[in-house]
Amino acid sequence: MSLLTIEGLQAGYGARHVLHGINLSMDDGQILVVLGANGAGKTTLLRAISGTISRTGSITFDGKRIDQLSARRVVAAGIAHVPQGRGTFADLTVDENIRLGAYLRSSADAKRDRERWLAFFPRLRERLSQQAGSLSGGEQQMLAITRALMVQPRLLLLDEPSLGLAPLITRDLVNTLAEIRKETGMTVLIVEQNANLALAIADDGMVLESGSVVLRDSAANLVGNDEVRRIYLGYE
Repeated sequence: MSLLTIEGLQAGYGARHVLHGINLSMDDGQILVVLGANGAGKTTLLRAISGTISRTGSITFDGKRIDQLSARRVVAAGIAHVPQGRGTFADLTVDENIRLGAYLRSSADAKRDRERWLAFFPRLRERLSQQAGSLSGGEQQMLAITRALMVQPRLLLLDEPSLGLAPLITRDLVNTLAEIRKETGMTVLIVEQNANLALAIADDGMVLESGSVVLRDSAANLVGNDEVRRIYLGYE
């Protein structure tokens, strides 16, 4: 059974429709990368799944419909969303940001998970008492992901995790995501401009164009597709 199934999803902003009948499914433990030009609807797709914008159509997660749930209840169902721009609380410390991710959980469970995720991001352990706003861009992205992981999600939504990061930091971050999936079996849906790097750790990729799915294939096949390479990976 698929962990996530979307049928006929439509969403947008006010009178402007951005997504036009999206259909997709994800198996438990899968990494899926969403590709597409600016304005294709990638960010809107993640927002629609997480319930932060209005949407119509069917979204089934772990066998239950969630398309009518509020964003808070979507989180409680097991979906965490790291938005574009990271969304950390700049005036709070690193540790306070991490603890905010566990607001729905018992303190004992949260403490165990905090140690678990800090093992993946040891740089944050060195900065627990530091204000989040003083971190580097890469550290802020690590913090945003760690806070999302504190929700104990079965599905992690990542919107442009490499945005504004140096290539080496991006590579380390992507490799860490692959390690997390390997250890936990977590399902991950990634919107990423660095398509070549993201596809290297993904199972499948999907191309959005003008709010519709125009192509879905294995990551290996997409990397070998001349048209996808030219338009989305930046080389012939």
